[in-house]
Amino acid sequence: MSAEKRGADDHMIAHGVDETPVEANRRLFTGRMLTAITVAAGVYAAFHMAALNGLGLSALTGGLVDPAFLPDFPLETWNFRIVHIAGALALGFLWYAGAGFLEERERANRVLTLLGWALMVPALVSLGAAISFAFEIAGGVAWNGIDARIKFNETWWFGVPLVAATAGSILTSWVHRTPRAALSIPDLVLAVCGLSVAVYLITIYGTLMRNSTGTPFAPIGISLAAVAGALLIMELTRRVAGLALVVIATIFLIYVFVGQHLPGFLQSPAITWQRFFSQVYTDAGILGPTTAVSSTYIILFIIFAAFLQASKVGDYFVNFAFALAGRARGGPAKVAIFASGLMGMINGTSAGNVVATGSLTIPLMKKVGYRPRTAGAIEAAASTGGQIMPPIMGAGAFIMAEITGIPYTEIAIAAIIPAILYFVSIYFMVDFEAAKLGMRGMRDDELPRLAEMAKQVFLFLPIVILIVALFMGYSVIRAGTLATVSAAVVSWLTPYRMGPKAIGKAFELAGSMSIQIIAVCACAGVIVGVISLTGVGARFSNLLLGLAEASQLLALVFAMCIAILLGMGMPTTAAYAVAASVVAPGLVELGIPMLTAHFFVFYFAVVSAITPPVALASYAAAGISGSNAMETSVASFKIGIAAFIVPFMFFYNSALLMDGDTLEIARAGATAVAGVFLLSSGVQGWFLGGPAKWYLQVALAAAALFMIEGGLVTDLIGLGVAAGAFFLQRVVKPKAPAPSVARGPD
Repeated sequence: MSAEKRGADDHMIAHGVDETPVEANRRLFTGRMLTAITVAAGVYAAFHMAALNGLGLSALTGGLVDPAFLPDFPLETWNFRIVHIAGALALGFLWYAGAGFLEERERANRVLTLLGWALMVPALVSLGAAISFAFEIAGGVAWNGIDARIKFNETWWFGVPLVAATAGSILTSWVHRTPRAALSIPDLVLAVCGLSVAVYLITIYGTLMRNSTGTPFAPIGISLAAVAGALLIMELTRRVAGLALVVIATIFLIYVFVGQHLPGFLQSPAITWQRFFSQVYTDAGILGPTTAVSSTYIILFIIFAAFLQASKVGDYFVNFAFALAGRARGGPAKVAIFASGLMGMINGTSAGNVVATGSLTIPLMKKVGYRPRTAGAIEAAASTGGQIMPPIMGAGAFIMAEITGIPYTEIAIAAIIPAILYFVSIYFMVDFEAAKLGMRGMRDDELPRLAEMAKQVFLFLPIVILIVALFMGYSVIRAGTLATVSAAVVSWLTPYRMGPKAIGKAFELAGSMSIQIIAVCACAGVIVGVISLTGVGARFSNLLLGLAEASQLLALVFAMCIAILLGMGMPTTAAYAVAASVVAPGLVELGIPMLTAHFFVFYFAVVSAITPPVALASYAAAGISGSNAMETSVASFKIGIAAFIVPFMFFYNSALLMDGDTLEIARAGATAVAGVFLLSSGVQGWFLGGPAKWYLQVALAAAALFMIEGGLVTDLIGLGVAAGAFFLQRVVKPKAPAPSVARGPD
């Protein structure tokens, strides 16, 4: 770092907080291979930025290349999504290993290496066949799924070699280990297979055959390409996001073929594998809403986040939070709330946000007296809340807009009060915990200087431009592009000026950051495809309707449990996409407004990240804090308890989603804040400056629940109960516990 940069950063305590951690199975290339893959990642991200803004590759070449060879954008929608997935598959398989790496003196298994090269043969055969089909169709051959010659060629020259190479290479990659800096041949084969799938589907979907999917006239090659494509997507998801989503997708795929034998509402019609797979790689499944969003909004905001990281705005967010809240009692915990909210709204995963900001905030929380499990739980709850923080809201809000057709700006506005309630609740929870433990804040010499941070407040400009552009009526794509450009421009007012090299690095970073979310969205598309093609979503809606006849609250609780269950172990975007397909239609059938139903599902899909027993955000925080994972997840569930209440609050009172006049919205917001304050007091056992006896805790929790409904009478009852608790608090005056600063492991 230059002397100028060191001098500019002397007052800051957080550096590199938003740098992406290197995963354990990620290859660390060197030399030419590193150059090649980083350039490929940068081109991949830049391609999306150009395509989304309608800038053709022919224009990018300055007119040197004939537009007939590099046509102007926008690309045809399905082709764009196919290329989007194929690029992520190629980069993902080259970057992420399917097994562990060899130690320094170990050698790769020669037999497995030769097997990898052998599998390259059928992969190249299938790719060559796909290319030859393109030339045949361009030459005027009428392509259909009935012609015997075409069917033979698609089966034996394209489909069978492709599936054999895909399945064989996946299995080989599980046992074939290489040095961390070396390329694995089976993974190279998988990248070629992904390219073969893309070439074939683009060729065939470019003809009238797109209309034949799901019918006997569909070419057998579509089904075989979809089998290979689904295997590739699920394998990459396993490598970048773990087994949870893959296991769920596998269960859904099995359901397609055994559903006809199941009882009750789970029974589905018999579906042949050819019919199912000829449809699953269309906009009814993999190329549907989840990929539509990942190929547009999500990757755009990943590029935006990469530019913020390159211009060090992420560091500024965290340091600004320290300067603002670090002096308060239990300061680092309150910093975690602010910093994780700012970082989390542009980060598509709760666990990723934990790793980014928690590596700094968790050790500091432990230092001022929070127990390890509590420190991890606070960070997990705060990072999860970033996913519901407008205007960006991680990425789930974009999927919501795509599925519901509700304008994104309307969704962002509706999210304001629920997000305030969530973060206010966490603030109360950590403040009461700090009060019980007698904690102090951080000293001035331990914090960034607020006056210096105020001089750099212009670094918030990209976020401000994004918000203003959205509410001026610009499209999300145009607003995101303007915000990204402004991040580069703003960097010129700092020591971290973004020139061509830094911009290229930002695009490369965006390309690598996007792999996980693209794989997850594509894998979620498999599940969405199963739901839509089997009709299980409609039958689930009927089940909810039946429950609602007995009790609407019971139906909502059941919907909550299903949304959380489906979301366990999955990133936010996938969790919401699946829950929105299964649960939300049933809630709408109950007569619940579309926006309310989807927000209800969205909230519980998000908080699945802190819900035991499978809580990804809590587990990530436990790894940093050194605490027990299950204890941390239970503690984070307790700290984020308001998130499990808020959806019922806006169900009973739609004014919390900005549906109503100004007075209604203001009253609903004020009483809801009072409600979460009472709930936090009841859970933590600390009320208005002193400890609360168990019966006061029960009364405070009851008062909070009365205020959920949002009606004037119930609000008055809740306030009356709270006033009674306050009176008892002053009369009884429980003895305050001695301050405790447990710093060791639980």
